[in-house]
Amino acid sequence: MAKIHGAVVVNTERCKGCNLCVVACNFGVLDLQNKEVNNRGYHFAYMSAPEKCVGCQSCALVCPDACIEVYRVVEK
Repeated sequence: MAKIHGAVVVNTERCKGCNLCVVACNFGVLDLQNKEVNNRGYHFAYMSAPEKCVGCQSCALVCPDACIEVYRVVEK
């Protein structure tokens, strides 16, 4: 049986670090970058625990700036 896991791609330059995606993630996949900022001066979201992602898209649904894309990857 194939195993499915998710992959989150964040447009870091559009992200304003509102933290909504971090709160919406039930699996603790996302976090805000605390040492780096984008060119607008915001701490941006990133996948801190990519192995936990199931591709549920909760983070993308709550993002007010639509800067998150979620993919489901199938491993055979």
